[in-house]
Amino acid sequence: QVQVVESGGGLVEAGGSLTLSCTVAGLRFGDYTMGWFRQAPGKEREGVSCIKWSGGSTDYADSVKGRFTVSRDNTLNTLYLQMDSLKPEDTAMYYCATGVPWWNGYCPALGDYNSWGQGTQVTVSS
Repeated sequence: QVQVVESGGGLVEAGGSLTLSCTVAGLRFGDYTMGWFRQAPGKEREGVSCIKWSGGSTDYADSVKGRFTVSRDNTLNTLYLQMDSLKPEDTAMYYCATGVPWWNGYCPALGDYNSWGQGTQVTVSS
């Protein structure tokens, strides 16, 4: 059984930074593209970023480009999301997802992932 656990969320002032982590167990972590998603109250879940299994390629939503950085450590089965210059509109529950065994040069769709964590809340105050 695949287990996905996010951590690192919290309350931060606008302009601040947070680093989210996601640990995965139950599969060969280094074989899969990983993704970060977020969902704000009353809104649909949206893609934030993704990273190829090797870590050599990444993609970002336009809303976070230049502010967020995704990375992974395949020796620790851990995915990261460094979030800088946070804005109130970044407030959301952030989710980690795995299970995509391919990379086409851009982030897979939400429905392509088959294993999800429970999420970690990020709140940015103005």
